[in-house]
Amino acid sequence: MRQVAIYGKGGIGKSTTTQNLTAGLAEMGKKIMIVGCDPKADSTRLVLGGLAQRTVLDTLREEGEDIDLDCIMKVGFAGIKGVESGGPEPGVGCAGRGIITSINLLEQLGAYTEDLDYVFYDVLGDVVCGGFAMPIREGKAREIYIVCSGEMMALYAANNISKGIMKYANTGGVRLGGLICNSRKVAGEAELVETVAKEIGTQMIHFVPRDNAVQRAEINKQTVIEYSPQEAQADEYRSLAQKIDGNDMFIIPKPLSQDRLEAILMEHGLMEA
Repeated sequence: MRQVAIYGKGGIGKSTTTQNLTAGLAEMGKKIMIVGCDPKADSTRLVLGGLAQRTVLDTLREEGEDIDLDCIMKVGFAGIKGVESGGPEPGVGCAGRGIITSINLLEQLGAYTEDLDYVFYDVLGDVVCGGFAMPIREGKAREIYIVCSGEMMALYAANNISKGIMKYANTGGVRLGGLICNSRKVAGEAELVETVAKEIGTQMIHFVPRDNAVQRAEINKQTVIEYSPQEAQADEYRSLAQKIDGNDMFIIPKPLSQDRLEAILMEHGLMEA
């Protein structure tokens, strides 16, 4: 079983990318579980057809600890299993604690079955929160992909996340598998992301072009592969799925200094000297 965490700046498209990617893997016959690790609880919406998923923390608050797995896990497109950790009540507690509680409960209830090929953790974007570190600090996820774009703040976040991966590489065994560029149509975007990836020591595993097919599918509460399987964008997610399934490049990242990252951004015209 490969346990994969998807990280990236808040709002960069982690949940959309994760669900479309897993749809591609499921289409290949892979058995998958998605564990949403964001209090927004939107990590499984597209694979479950918009089903309002009860979160683990809400269920525990309402029903206590004596619950069955089917209370918190639903099955969606192509057999993908979905779980949402949820979060504490607004203004109370830490999202990281909720993630720990959820994963521990899933283990106790036998969710991590032998037939699973992949478990994906869709992790909240705040790189300083304990929730960010939990899947890698506790050794749950060994394989990390960072969703980014050619925008300055997305690349800052990718570099910061690389620092977190490096910190836990020896204790948790975590490795970086690559950057996924979720395009925002920035000029020279692919070349910029490839440059940053190479400097960190990794790869841009795939460039996902910006396409309104994604928004059309989301409005209809589906992934692109389910909603319009003949779309060119569906093939992009299939390609990403194939690349991740066949990936064998897992590294301890070498984060850039702030000066070096800014120099690269200036070389590519994102910052003024």
